[in-house]
Amino acid sequence: MIRTFLAVELSEPLRTHLATIQADLKQRMANALTRNVSISWVRPASLHVTVKFLGDIDEGLVLPLKEAITELLSAHRPIAVPVTRLGVFPRPQQPRVLWAGPSEQWERGEDAARLAALHRAIDACCGSLNLATDSRPLSAHLTLARVKAGERVVGQVLAQSGVMDRPFTSESLDINAIALMKSELKPSGSVYTRLWDVRVG
Repeated sequence: MIRTFLAVELSEPLRTHLATIQADLKQRMANALTRNVSISWVRPASLHVTVKFLGDIDEGLVLPLKEAITELLSAHRPIAVPVTRLGVFPRPQQPRVLWAGPSEQWERGEDAARLAALHRAIDACCGSLNLATDSRPLSAHLTLARVKAGERVVGQVLAQSGVMDRPFTSESLDINAIALMKSELKPSGSVYTRLWDVRVG
């Protein structure tokens, strides 16, 4: 059994830009954060969008899944997701996840609907191979950091910095391929290995 998930990998220019944004945020927060605040920053090399978490699957499913996803993706077109703002989950006053992603306007548009349809099709495809289905919509957000403790303080620092209110320009997140990633838990954190990737369209 191998622990796996389907993902969209980032272009190097986008990965580099997000690493710069992370460094800027760390610098802004460094002086204001107290010792009871704990933030875990995602390594730039590990940044990705999880399309579907599969969990532990039989290695014999790796090839059949690739064939099924290849057939499915041939009926879809690539989607460019503009990465233009920072946001938090679940709420600004007590952030637990800090992310970069598209504008609210984009999320109400046609391309967002196409992305949702693609996600539903992938979920159904996995279901046909007896893999668990997931009714939650795909979130086109890139997790930059997780707040482990001191959410209120982090929320105050972000609000005072004004960084959450300023849109920025960046390379888009291009959904032009879906990859099957193997996840291994190591003492230093999760290590991801691409097993295959399939082009969209």
